[in-house]
Amino acid sequence: MNIFETVKQIVADILDIEEEKILIQTYLIRDLGAESIDLLELAVSLNAGFQIEIKDDDIFLRKLRRYLEEAKEKSLDQHSYLAGQYPFLSASRIGEILRVLEGGPVLTIEDLVSYIFYYQNNVDRT
Repeated sequence: MNIFETVKQIVADILDIEEEKILIQTYLIRDLGAESIDLLELAVSLNAGFQIEIKDDDIFLRKLRRYLEEAKEKSLDQHSYLAGQYPFLSASRIGEILRVLEGGPVLTIEDLVSYIFYYQNNVDRT
């Protein structure tokens, strides 16, 4: 089973919804109504399922708005600053986040998959 399918199954189990309702671009909070307790359970399940350290602030983009403020205060490009803070997000995904930010929480299934893929392939787990 690939990362997306596993994440989809875990999210469906936690939120008690049908897997068919979960697409790669589905917003966890906006579309699926995930709450903070769900995210906590999700972090534990992803940690167990993928055997990687889940850093809640990173995977759930919790400091996103703070990072945007920091970039503004330091007169830095927001896109580049976010890329440094969230190395698992693609340039196109960061651009999309900046475009839709005013619509509410931006966390998607794709972000979870990207985090897991990045840390499975770029972090020494010895």
